[in-house]
Amino acid sequence: MEIHRKAPAGRPRGFDADEALERAVHVFWEQGYEGASLTDLTSAMGITRTSMYAAFGNKEELFRKALERYSEGPAAYLGRALREATARQVAAAFLDGCVRATTRPGCPAGCLGVQGSLAAGEPGRNARDALVAWRNEGVVQLHERFARALDEGDLPPGADPLLLARYLMTVANGVAVQAVGGAGSDELHRVTDLALRNWPPT
Repeated sequence: MEIHRKAPAGRPRGFDADEALERAVHVFWEQGYEGASLTDLTSAMGITRTSMYAAFGNKEELFRKALERYSEGPAAYLGRALREATARQVAAAFLDGCVRATTRPGCPAGCLGVQGSLAAGEPGRNARDALVAWRNEGVVQLHERFARALDEGDLPPGADPLLLARYLMTVANGVAVQAVGGAGSDELHRVTDLALRNWPPT
């Protein structure tokens, strides 16, 4: 027996979930979690609230999906940087990727993972905690990569892999804040070049 399944109620014909999620990323990126209203989100996504709930869940769930998409897209530079041959090349590629992502033409300035929910009231607590975990995961991945570099002799004895990871993440977070304030890519690249001068020699 053939069963005909109905599409979710309220879902318009031609609805592209990937495109809608990409637009939601930009809204959260530009306005932050609490600043982005449901009206802002659904208007940018081109769908109704009913369609949003059916496809993505509530606002918090949509934000988590948007953060995942951001990680796979603009913030994918971390994964690429970790594959570089040396620890210093990892650091250079990470900071270069950060500058490019936070000053990307056609996108909001800064980093969704940094300013998406730095300060939040009770309704935004879970989003804030998700971003704290997201940033901490970046530190963990850099730490693991630099610990391996230390074992391989690519970092000098006595180098602190965790401190280096936190140093890079702190610089990257500062780059994101400066980008929101209007700093351009050339200026920020000079900042990251200066930061790399403190990198421990092999």
